[in-house]
Amino acid sequence: MKLNELRDNPGAAKKRMRVGRGAGSGKGKTAGRGIKGQKSRSGVAIKGYEGGQMPLYQRLPKRGFNKPNRKKFAVVNLGIIQKFIDAKKLSDDITEDALVEAGVVRRKLDGVRVLAKGDFSAKANISVTGASKAAISAVENAGGKLNTASAAE
Repeated sequence: MKLNELRDNPGAAKKRMRVGRGAGSGKGKTAGRGIKGQKSRSGVAIKGYEGGQMPLYQRLPKRGFNKPNRKKFAVVNLGIIQKFIDAKKLSDDITEDALVEAGVVRRKLDGVRVLAKGDFSAKANISVTGASKAAISAVENAGGKLNTASAAE
């Protein structure tokens, strides 16, 4: 077999229908759009329109509430912090700025919150905005200390 002998399987590639190219093409004149009306014209976008019937997105009940001033925390797991300590990218005194500088989190947002996923064995002092109870106990079991400072409002 040579490169110039490569072909698609018969029937694998179907040529697209070229609409509006004369009566003999089978899709000439109105190109299958019918006569007159909004959908026969170009530039039409009727996404949720149901022809006068109440659209589905309006029939469904509204639920929940999104707090406009909610806090967004950068989340980091203890296992990741341990990896960075092992790689000598973090010292035993860990602050939010140190986590950003080492590349553990991209940015602080409204603060850094530590969660307990992963193994943690370093004896480290960690100062962050928030932490889960499991994370605090895991750090203390390893012989370290996890300080949480509630975000001052």
